Amino acid sequence: MSRNYKFHNPIGWYFVSFATVFWLRVFTRRLYKDCIVKHLKFCIEEKGMVLGAWIIMSNHVHLIFRAKEKNPQRLLQSFKSSTAKELIELIKTNPQESKRERYLWFMQLAAKRNKTTKNDIQFWQQHNQPIELWRNDAIQRNLDYIHHNPVVSGEVAEPHHYLYSSANNYAGGKGMLDVHLML
Repeated sequence: MSRNYKFHNPIGWYFVSFATVFWLRVFTRRLYKDCIVKHLKFCIEEKGMVLGAWIIMSNHVHLIFRAKEKNPQRLLQSFKSSTAKELIELIKTNPQESKRERYLWFMQLAAKRNKTTKNDIQFWQQHNQPIELWRNDAIQRNLDYIHHNPVVSGEVAEPHHYLYSSANNYAGGKGMLDVHLML
C-alpha cells in the first residue's frame, strides 16, 4: 500500500512519516534525537530543504517539507541514509545503550527480510508515505496532527512543551530548528 505514495510535484509541500524498523523505540535518548536534528539542520543549510514542521517521537518522525531545487524523494532518501548510518554507529558505540543487542538484532532481521536492500542492517522502514499538501485545511490538519502527537501519547500536556518539535515555533517561541511557518 505505501508504495503507491509518490512525490509527484517536485516543488510541492509534503507531509511524510517514517519509522524505525519494527517500530523500535530508539528515540528515547536525547543523543539519538539530537542526531536527527543535526541532519535536519544540514539538509536545511546545505541541501535546500524548506522545513514547515517536524517532530521526533520515540519510534518515528513526521516532517512537512519541500525541496527548493532538488527532487524531494532524493532529499528524503539522502536524509534517511545519512541518519541511519550515524544512528547505527551511535547505538553500537554508546556505552549507556542497554538495548544495543536487541536493536541491532532487529535491524539485521529487517535487512534479511528486505529483498531490495543490499545492506546487512536496516534502521528505517522503507516507506515514507508522502502526501502533497496544497490546501490550507490539509496543511492545518497535518500541523495539528504532528504537534499533538506527544500530547496524545501522554508525554506533555501542551504541544509547545515538547522539545523535539516545531510546535514551539508555531506558538511564537524559538524552536530548535528554523521552520517556514505555513499558516
